[in-house]
Amino acid sequence: MPSYERLRELLDPATTVLLTVECQEGVVGTDSALPELAKEARSSGALARIARLVAAAHDAGIQVIHAIAERRPDGRGASRNARLFHAAERLPVQQLSGTTAVRVATPIEVAEADIVVRRLHGLSPLHGTDVDALLRNLGCRTLIVTGVSANVAVPNAVFDAVNLGYTAVVPRDAIAGVPSDYTPAMIRNTLALVATVATTDEVLACVTRARR
Repeated sequence: MPSYERLRELLDPATTVLLTVECQEGVVGTDSALPELAKEARSSGALARIARLVAAAHDAGIQVIHAIAERRPDGRGASRNARLFHAAERLPVQQLSGTTAVRVATPIEVAEADIVVRRLHGLSPLHGTDVDALLRNLGCRTLIVTGVSANVAVPNAVFDAVNLGYTAVVPRDAIAGVPSDYTPAMIRNTLALVATVATTDEVLACVTRARR
């Protein structure tokens, strides 16, 4: 666990960006294509904590980026080189561009200054998207990674961020995956090796103090 001073140093609002990963209605909402994951994100409190972090980021002047995974109705450009993609094509709820499924999920509030980045392919919110270029143009040095899932997209985001030279901060209780006991094990054995792991309350304490 990082010291408070170290975490506060990392979370300078001028050089910090908060990323929400696939926090969209069709993934974590009440009509999710992945009901087990949606239930875990909500019952664990992860989604509510993400909403608190986003609200605090807005208040502190920290840029928020929402990474959304979607597909065209005709499927053009969609990845088909893994079992996960084929399984997604058969789900009753599709993450189709322009539909409710790809809206940022409640209770997360999207501010006018927020940036929504939509990807049509792949597993990562960073690789092959506009996120890296946006982060560099924003002067980002620290990326706070939140969202789902701890199984695939979140570790992808953390690894890509580190490989691209950013410092990743992961609020351990603001990410979710399935089964429920997988997330803490993955954080402890994997993400903790490459990211600064904290709690939502610890991040909020630093962010709140920074805006005073």
